[in-house]
Amino acid sequence: MQVNGAWQPTIVAFCCNWCSYAGADLTGTNRLAYPANVKIIRIPCSCRLNPLFILRAFGRGADGVILCGCHPGDCHYTTGNYYARRRMTLLFSMLDFLGIERERTRVEWVSAAEGAKFAAVMNDFVRQITVLGENKRLEDFRCK
Repeated sequence: MQVNGAWQPTIVAFCCNWCSYAGADLTGTNRLAYPANVKIIRIPCSCRLNPLFILRAFGRGADGVILCGCHPGDCHYTTGNYYARRRMTLLFSMLDFLGIERERTRVEWVSAAEGAKFAAVMNDFVRQITVLGENKRLEDFRCK
């Protein structure tokens, strides 16, 4: 993404409906800022995130993908985030196999009351992806 001639990363954030999405809402309510190039997708629970969604996001041009969910033990679906954590561990090894840097994907636990943490995590992740640069690994598969 180009803004005033300078490259800006495209970030996709998958946020759990009950905690992280509410934390993002609290961030806006408290007038805290995080970059506009973070695109939030609300999912019912972090365990409902199919790893193929992350691969598709990278295939469609995302430079970084972050999964935000409830803190372990506080999931509204009891054990959903434990399943998500296991799936993401397997996905990280698949991303290594594909040659996508591990730093381009992150898992964070953010509750509904942590609006400031949500903003800090997003700002930090955007900084990290900006340092890594544009994701060109899956560029051959992109539809432009």
